[in-house]
Parts: sequence; C-alpha cells; structure tokens
Amino acid sequence: MNATPVTETPAEIKNPEPQRGGGALSFLRAQLQQSLAFATLVVLLIFFSFASNNFFTWSNISGILLSTAVIGILALGTTFVIITGGIDLSIGTGMTLAAVMTGIFLVNLQLPLVVGVLGGIATGALMGFVNGVNIAILKLPPFIATLAMMLIAQGLALVISGVRPIYFSGVTGFKNIALGTLIPGLPNAVLILFVLAIVAYLMLSKTILGRYTFAIGSNEEASRLSGVNTRKWKIMIYTVAGVFTGIAGVVIAARLDSAQPQLGVGYELQAIAAVIIGGTSLLGGRGSIMGTLIGALIMSVLINGLRIMSIQTEWQNVVVGIVILVAVFTDSLRQRRSAS
Repeated sequence: MNATPVTETPAEIKNPEPQRGGGALSFLRAQLQQSLAFATLVVLLIFFSFASNNFFTWSNISGILLSTAVIGILALGTTFVIITGGIDLSIGTGMTLAAVMTGIFLVNLQLPLVVGVLGGIATGALMGFVNGVNIAILKLPPFIATLAMMLIAQGLALVISGVRPIYFSGVTGFKNIALGTLIPGLPNAVLILFVLAIVAYLMLSKTILGRYTFAIGSNEEASRLSGVNTRKWKIMIYTVAGVFTGIAGVVIAARLDSAQPQLGVGYELQAIAAVIIGGTSLLGGRGSIMGTLIGALIMSVLINGLRIMSIQTEWQNVVVGIVILVAVFTDSLRQRRSAS
C-alpha cells in the first residue's frame, strides 16, 4: 500500500508560539523580554528628559514619532523575515529605490498620485519577491541574497535618479501622506505606522501566513515534511516584507518632500536592531509586533536624545552599535538558556 502524504497541520503551526524550551516557559521568556524592552524605553525617556529641557517639547516628540514611523514600518516587515530565521539587509536601500521610483512616476511621468504611490509600493514588493525567490528557490543564504539586493537597489536608485534628488513640490497632496493630520496633532506618518502595526499583528497572529511564519522559523524541515510548501510561503513572507519597505519609501519621500537617492544606508541596521530589542529571535521561531514597536521607539528615542545632547555623530554611531551588540548578545544568551 502506498503511503499517503501527511497534510495535517503540525503542532508548531497550530500554535504560533515557538516550541523550543517548552511552550509556556518560552512564552514567559518572550513576555519578560518585551517587558524589559518597555522598561528600557521608560528609562531612556526619563534620562533624556532630565538631560535636556528641550526633550519633552511637542516639536521634539513629534520629530521622534516621525522618525519612529519610518524605522517602525521597516521593522514591521523585517519581523516576519527574522521570525523565519532569515535576514533582510536590503530594506534600507530598497526603501530609497521605492522613494526614487515614486518620484519617477509622479514627477517625471506625471502619473496620478494614487498610481505613483502604488508604483512605489510595488517596487518594494518586487524586491521582496526577488529576495524570496533567491532564498527559497535558488537556495542562496539570506545574508548573501539580501546583501546583493542591497547593492543592486543602491546602484539603481543612483542611476535612475541621475544622482540627483527628485523634488515633489509640484505634486499636490503628496507631502500630506506623511505630514498631514487626519487626526489633529498626529502626523499621518505615525497614523500609517499604527494602522500597519495592527495589520501586521493580525497577519502574524490570526492568519495562516503568520502560523507558517512561526512554523518555518521553529523547524522548517518539520514543516516541509508535514506537507507545507515552505518555498511558496517563504517567497510570500519576503514579498510582504517588501511591501512594508515600499510603504516606508513612500512615507520618507513624503516626509522629506523629495526622493534622496543617497539616503537609506544604515536604516536596515536600525530596523533589525529594533526587531531584536523587541524580543524577536535571530534564530527564528519567536517574535511579536508589539515588541518591534517598542524596539523602534527605543532606537528613535536614543538617536534623538543623543542629538539633543549635542553628541557628535561619530559617537552616536558608537552608541547605536553598542546597543545592537548588546541586543544580539542578549538574544544569544537567551537561546543558550532555552537550550539548556
């Protein structure tokens, strides 16, 4: 008698919480990490409020929220990728290319606003799709595949723009995408972040895409043997991350009212750091959208606070680098404790 393939959903797909080290214990550790991240955010807010009288002014808080919007949107998409055990180094320059393509559609080709914005988002989705194909079909390591895409996106942004900024001053309503206020006192960019966070949360916790995201990160081989088409779902996950990258490109272009082709390098590190600080494991199988939002706020508050204290840019980079190192070390330490 021929054996029939197993099509039942494996346990790790039914339960999106990672299975390493015991479900309940792993969940408690994840909650503890998220609580520690929130406590860190509170400490930073208190410290910088005492360090500078200008920190808690509305103009500065608005600036922090606007900065968080871009980093946060990138981090939301990256959360999906890192939960699978992958990485995406192309989100920074991919965001730049999406912004440049939005400029080409709206300024050079003078397409309608909605079409141009959708074109910018589609640019990010296409890059994510290519990343997914390279990783899932061609079996390239995620680090190499997305590093190559980072360089490709950076080069294309410079070539397509002619190494010159593209200004949206003649495009009616574009700037309002980021700086308008549908809710009084709250920039639209921040509203977009909150809406996308809700969408990402629902996708990760309530849909089959989210369940397979956790399953692939927990044990990809077991998921494949259980009848899951892991190749297809990994391509979809990277494409979803690319959509978030495209949205971030549109938002940052609207915020600056221009597409800056040399902007974007370094954003990927801040977004990845935000995801890890929020409790998502670099080894995959664990993560949360709320933790990512907290991590994005920590990165924005830290960078803004250092600038307000007139810390030189060089030392700002040193501090951010140390924060990333500590976050990765903490994740590694947590994994070793779970394994033991």
